[in-house]
Amino acid sequence: MEEVTILTIAKRANVSHTTVSRALNDSPLVKEETKRKIRKIADDLGYVPNINAKGLVEKRSFIIGIFFSELDTGTSPSFLVDVINRSKEALPEGYSISIDSIEALDGTTAVSRHQYDGAIVVSQSVNDDAFINMMIERGLPVVILNRKIAREDVSNFTTDDYLGARKLMEYAVRMGHKKFGLIKGATDFVSTQDRQQAFVDVTAASDATVKPEWVQQGTYLPDSGYEGMRNILGAIETPTCVFASNDDMAAGAVRACQDLGYSVPDDISIIGYDDMSYAKYLVPRLTTVRKPTDDIVQEGIDALTKLLDGSMTDPIKKVIVPTLIVRDSVKDLRK
Repeated sequence: MEEVTILTIAKRANVSHTTVSRALNDSPLVKEETKRKIRKIADDLGYVPNINAKGLVEKRSFIIGIFFSELDTGTSPSFLVDVINRSKEALPEGYSISIDSIEALDGTTAVSRHQYDGAIVVSQSVNDDAFINMMIERGLPVVILNRKIAREDVSNFTTDDYLGARKLMEYAVRMGHKKFGLIKGATDFVSTQDRQQAFVDVTAASDATVKPEWVQQGTYLPDSGYEGMRNILGAIETPTCVFASNDDMAAGAVRACQDLGYSVPDDISIIGYDDMSYAKYLVPRLTTVRKPTDDIVQEGIDALTKLLDGSMTDPIKKVIVPTLIVRDSVKDLRK
């Protein structure tokens, strides 16, 4: 008689072998109705679990948790989609991903080895440190992306937002701009602070003019770029160039200009950050900084894979340099 295996049950139930394993181990990730269906098929076929295999199954969920600082506010929808898509492409076959917000989780109960084989933390804020520490203390394989952290015992892949914003601002200065506005990103995010500091340093070094009404608080979301730009354009005098701290806000800012009858870049120049996939399709095409999101995620997945298969020797630290992308949204004032 042919041996009945998990694969046999999976074919009969028309589900994946991972779902069968979880159902037979009473995983909360499988609906009760599906569990009952799978257990009945297992009983009907006379399935006898292999104890050694069962032990292995209980240690693996084949789910990787991807945790963001904030999902409702702050995290750009475009950045979120980029990270998720790249993660799905880069993960080893058979793994699924689960997305959640660090802010929304109860750090004492929400994350365990039972739920996830490993985790990727896309960190924006130092407020995430308690959550990161908790996962490491519980022995969960984890890598940290996007923000440089102080811990030396965990792999960390990030970029230099200060350098990227400095390159961008220096380009605008070279193009003859001396009056600058800024739409800042989410308040607690390290990237906001780094990009703003580059703005402050370059404008100070070039003796540029920055008036208080030209500096607006944003959230990294498009509507905040729109509102911030409307406020800047409502001032008695306007800057010649506005740095929207990410592309989503820059897109909102461009729209605000159009709604109020301003031409970009003829009347006012706008620069962004991230080089999201749509940036080259905006009208005008956006001058921005390419944040190496794909490379950061790929490096993180590679490191996590090594942690999962036991081949990781020492934590990896890497800073990937951003690239200035010059397009059409900055007017040349040198003429």
